[in-house]
Amino acid sequence: MNLSEDADPSEQRAVARVAAANSQGNRVTFNRLELHRILNLYGRMVADGEWRDYAIDFLKDRAVFSVYRRASEVPIYRIEKDPRLARKQGMYSVISATGLILRRGHELERVLLVIDRKLAVV
Repeated sequence: MNLSEDADPSEQRAVARVAAANSQGNRVTFNRLELHRILNLYGRMVADGEWRDYAIDFLKDRAVFSVYRRASEVPIYRIEKDPRLARKQGMYSVISATGLILRRGHELERVLLVIDRKLAVV
């Protein structure tokens, strides 16, 4: 008798869910505090009418939070976390739409100031 025939369908879904979680285990992600800081900045910029959409990508080598003025455009900013650079320039960076690295550092709070200050100057 085959075990898969006798298994409960909910158990099969649970096994599939665990397998999917394990396959994503080797991806770089933002932790809760990092996402909280980024989304606070995003909320303020949306309230000011500067930003309208975002996307989050969790890749094998880095995590990327992309910010859009309109959904059909290229991102105006990319906030990236690349752990490979943690001991060098710092794992956090803010990159403009042209690909220019505006700021890189070890602390997310300080790196995000490059975007906050631009709003204060305008």
